[in-house]
Amino acid sequence: EVSPTNPNIVIILCGNKKDLDADREVTFLEASRFAQENELMFLETSALTGENVEEAFLKCARTILNKIETGELDPERMGSGIQYGDASLRQLRQPRGSAAQAKQQCNC
Repeated sequence: EVSPTNPNIVIILCGNKKDLDADREVTFLEASRFAQENELMFLETSALTGENVEEAFLKCARTILNKIETGELDPERMGSGIQYGDASLRQLRQPRGSAAQAKQQCNC
């Protein structure tokens, strides 16, 4: 059983070597059930083909961002496990749809 000390920690279980389906030792159902029972996200990935590798990182990042937006995680709180990066590198998050509107208004 997985028991993180921080209840808001984001953990993703990645089953690697998805490209070697014939040599599988753990079924998708077993891994998926384990992840669900332990409140983990789950993806099967392949380092060889790149399948779901980037998606694993994006899924974690989206979940963390959602927890920050809902107030479940506070990057300002010591011990949250999250900290802001260099402010000069940070981009402000735009509401959905505004990026498409900004592209339409571009004069390039």
